[in-house]
Amino acid sequence: MASARMPLDEQHVTEPGGPMGRDRTLPALHPDRMEDRCFVAYRPLPLEASPAQLEEFLEHAQFIADDLDWLLSLPHDKFWCQVVFDESLQKCLDSYLRHAPRGLDPAALPTSPAVADMQRRLHRSVFMTFLRMATHKESKENFITPAVFGEIIYNNFLFDIPKILDLCVLYGKGNSQLLHKMIENIFTQQPSYYSDLEEAVPTVIQVLDTTLEKCGLQMEGATASEPLKLEAHGRPTAMTMSQKDLVDLVLYLCDSCTTIYSFLDIFPAACRTFHSHGFLSRLASFYELAVPDIEKAVRKRNFDDKSLQEDLWRRVSHSCRKMVEIAHLLLQHTCLQPILEGSENIQSFVEDFLQIFSALLQEKRFLADYDEQFPVADDISLLQQAFPPLDETRTSYLLQGVECAWESLGRKKLRPAPSAAPQEVKSVDGAWAERAQDQPTGVQRGAEAQVDSPQKGDNGAVCTVSTGELESLLSHIRDLLPDLGEGFILACLQEYGYNSEVVINNILEDRLAPALDKLDRSLPRPVKKELPSVLSSRSNVFDDDEFDVFSRDQLDMSRIWRGRRQEESLHDMLNDKRHIEEQRARYQAYQTVVDEVPVAPGEQGAGGDAYFTDDYDDEYDDTYDVNQVGANDLDEDSDLLNRRPFTTPQILRTGKQVQGKQQEGDEEEEEEEKDDEVKRDHFVQDPAVLRERAEARRAAMQSRRGYRPEPVSHVVGRPKGQGQTTETMLDRRRKEANKSRGANHNRRAMADRKRNKGMIPS
Repeated sequence: MASARMPLDEQHVTEPGGPMGRDRTLPALHPDRMEDRCFVAYRPLPLEASPAQLEEFLEHAQFIADDLDWLLSLPHDKFWCQVVFDESLQKCLDSYLRHAPRGLDPAALPTSPAVADMQRRLHRSVFMTFLRMATHKESKENFITPAVFGEIIYNNFLFDIPKILDLCVLYGKGNSQLLHKMIENIFTQQPSYYSDLEEAVPTVIQVLDTTLEKCGLQMEGATASEPLKLEAHGRPTAMTMSQKDLVDLVLYLCDSCTTIYSFLDIFPAACRTFHSHGFLSRLASFYELAVPDIEKAVRKRNFDDKSLQEDLWRRVSHSCRKMVEIAHLLLQHTCLQPILEGSENIQSFVEDFLQIFSALLQEKRFLADYDEQFPVADDISLLQQAFPPLDETRTSYLLQGVECAWESLGRKKLRPAPSAAPQEVKSVDGAWAERAQDQPTGVQRGAEAQVDSPQKGDNGAVCTVSTGELESLLSHIRDLLPDLGEGFILACLQEYGYNSEVVINNILEDRLAPALDKLDRSLPRPVKKELPSVLSSRSNVFDDDEFDVFSRDQLDMSRIWRGRRQEESLHDMLNDKRHIEEQRARYQAYQTVVDEVPVAPGEQGAGGDAYFTDDYDDEYDDTYDVNQVGANDLDEDSDLLNRRPFTTPQILRTGKQVQGKQQEGDEEEEEEEKDDEVKRDHFVQDPAVLRERAEARRAAMQSRRGYRPEPVSHVVGRPKGQGQTTETMLDRRRKEANKSRGANHNRRAMADRKRNKGMIPS
């Protein structure tokens, strides 16, 4: 038996069956210990499978799933003997990685619940097998020496770069963290995989060149050493090639871009290898050359099956987005991430970033699409914060180049959503993805290379259409789906940005938003409420008066005339004193003053008088009834005089008293001047004192208003040739950025623009 706490590669076991029936001792990893079991290869289900083919697929997949479950149940030593020495097992696993349906494949949508359950079980079993194969230590008793483990998986081809790429695209969507640890352990225990990756990157670049050749294009500098062949001029292009070749080309491009993105996203350490081979520049050139031709071919060519054309367009849009995201991953992990982490040589990473974007300025389409999804201004702002001495001229040049890229394509740069993704169509996951998310182990389905895009069309922007256009969209959808109500269709159009194609596609595939699923599909169109009339909703200060014709049917026409009344003269009008008579009775009430007011019999006083008499006596003086005059005065006259000395009024003073008072006042002023030690010059005051007083008043006024003085600026800096401090450079950059607030707005930028366009001789 194997000894405890010993690596598997050093263990030996004793088994019967030797010569002469004796027991024999074998290494724990030995071919004779392998079980004799035949693993069958995986075969995908056909698109239009008959009942017999469906039954055959289920039976075939059942065999594979049972065999893998048996393999996973083996102990540690038996498992590794089977994995290392059983070739049929490796063929089975390779066949599944190669033929398993991806996210955009039509086979990713199961035709029946039985197929979905079987596919999910098989998918999980394959992943668990690779996960156990990538683990060199299962427990304290079951483990393999790390160096030996690396030799085993490398020499027996248990893992290689193509397998790792397939694992990323199949399982990366829901198991990215687990898959990252798995791949990182493989590369850590066997560094030779980095060498394999170095050799695989040129092959990936060759994929881009091959796609260009199929489209009849040639990348600049890619084959400059070889002369162009004569028959190359007759090579078919994306518009002239057969429909089958175009479909294969789009499928090949979509699968390649999705696979590369999944690998770089899960294992970012590989970005340095791709970056060292100049993959980003080759990818941008490929995007600029191939994407317009492929998009034009898919959009302009005639397809008998419109669903095929929609599927191809979905794949092309998905490929474009993944290529942009690949470029972002390469820049993020090779330039931006080291700068944010505070690496030692930050300046080299900053220079690398600026050089990359300077080279990308000629790729107008790629640069505009990249800036739409990942704004370049945000990256440059991040660099300016992390590296203050960044050259302002180069960054302004890059940002202006991005603006020129948008203008050259005739597109408007929108900034309400910085991370808005290009227009695509929702992924075709179906019910399989929803069931896969309910798995307790977190292992999801194999079709993980899916397109995650908004369903609202045109970047989710809500489109405002006219009444005629809305009626046209309604009639177009009603012609195809006559059983739907206009109210339901209007709700769908509003949800998906008035894009009829997206609405029809989501309705047919039953992928509507949850809020729309709850609506009644026969919902009628809401009736427009009639607006109240203007007369009934008016509001005026003259409402309901005697001349309001909107609320009264009959008016006193005798009180309405134009100009002077005909029946009366000016003399009669002036002698008309009726208004005085109307006011006479009102003012007569103020002429009578009643001293005695009669009261009711029940309200009579104690004396039984029938009149209520006011007891107020106008001649009685009640000044001293409440105030206690003299109660709080001091008792002695001397104290009263000390409290306030007697002062002779100035009008009664004699000349000597006035002169004495003036002398006393002068003496007091002289004493105050001596105390304050202030020397006054009544002719000319000291200007320094005046300025100091004015500055003190100004500072007091500003402090009351909450004014804060501007900080000290270091724009001037040191003399030329002695170097400048960081504060001086930051203040100069701040002044350059904010100088447009004054006069001559933007004169520097407009001057640079004129000079770049050749309008000003340099």
